[in-house]
Amino acid sequence: MSNKRGFIALSPLFVFIVLYLVTSIIANDFYKVPITVAFMISSIYAVGISSGYPLKKRIETYSKGAGTSNLMLMLWIFVLAGAFAHSAKQMGAIDATVNLTLTCLPANMLMAGLFIASCFISLSIGTSVGTIVALVPIASGLAQSTGVDMAFMTSIVVGGSFFGDNLSFISDTTIVATSTQGCRMSDKFRVNLFIALPAAIIVLIIYLLMGSGVHTPTLIPEVEFIKIIPYLVVLLAAICGMNVMAVLTLGTMLTGIIGICDHSYDVYGWFKSMGDGILNMGELIIITMMAGGLLEIIRINGGIDFIISKLTRHISSKRGAELSIASLVCLTDICTANNTVAILTIGGIAKQIGDKFGVDSRKSASILDTFSCFMQGLIPYGAQMLMAAGLAALNPIEILPHLYYPFTLGAVALAAILFRYPKRYS
Repeated sequence: MSNKRGFIALSPLFVFIVLYLVTSIIANDFYKVPITVAFMISSIYAVGISSGYPLKKRIETYSKGAGTSNLMLMLWIFVLAGAFAHSAKQMGAIDATVNLTLTCLPANMLMAGLFIASCFISLSIGTSVGTIVALVPIASGLAQSTGVDMAFMTSIVVGGSFFGDNLSFISDTTIVATSTQGCRMSDKFRVNLFIALPAAIIVLIIYLLMGSGVHTPTLIPEVEFIKIIPYLVVLLAAICGMNVMAVLTLGTMLTGIIGICDHSYDVYGWFKSMGDGILNMGELIIITMMAGGLLEIIRINGGIDFIISKLTRHISSKRGAELSIASLVCLTDICTANNTVAILTIGGIAKQIGDKFGVDSRKSASILDTFSCFMQGLIPYGAQMLMAAGLAALNPIEILPHLYYPFTLGAVALAAILFRYPKRYS
């Protein structure tokens, strides 16, 4: 394929990146331009430039890409994850989990304990933003009461939140990474654990050394242990290999039973909380479908074959293929400020690169998730940084230098590619 034809085929992707990135920079607000609008305009452009086909056929091609079986499975998981996460939150499960982790903190290990709490909660609820919303207000209060720097204390929560976002079975990044690469979540979890756990242990040691002289507060609300059960059941069932849709259904049923028995809400309140959670997933579902349609148009026009040939032109090994996948997802995350969208955008390309050079699908899924979380943790205009900065009344740039975990995660992930680790999956 000629360079000119290849660039034309890929131009819808460039239109999306330029439209979203440039307009956001001009507006000085990376959430001023809805990402759904950027995808809509680039999708219309993609359909428009697909010459050689009647308009009806082009729309059918786009719709086929937006409704593939793998993509629809992903959407159903999003629906169930939204219902579970919101009904658990309304039932008080997040507060109970926070109180439990704070109660278990050793008195002179506040920083390390807060990091462990962030890791555990994010692993349980599968969202970095949710963890930040739950813990940053507490971290801010602890910083004020102990004299620890506010930005530093906030960064502990932000860093820990990416541990679960990278590993959790109900994280949207995990769902998208495993779906696009065609591997099981439990297998990808095992690969990720070899990378995320050493990074977390290194950072934990740093916090232990830095926070040995800080003491925890004495007034912590009473722990409602029964409300933690849904998170524990979801985590254990997923680790045991139960189907993710069955896991989320079980967790949602448990939140309803416990919440109704505890009078946190009645049956109608439970229904409403599930409905609100599903609606909260609406934008992600729309983005997912439009991204699928856009990439199908690009694929039909030869754009994916073109970019793979260019990226792999000088690649002669699995190591080079893995580095190209890592580079792609990092660059896309910088442009979209959303790690889920970044994985979704280049997941198909990564799969084809991996298949061409024999990269284990479990390793490629791990690379996509790990490097997208690494980059998302370092961009000051990402949702996580903006949310944390807003809750702590800080500038995101103040938090950035203290983000030890994302930096360490990226370094360990890069070392895993360069030194072929873990060997079983490399």
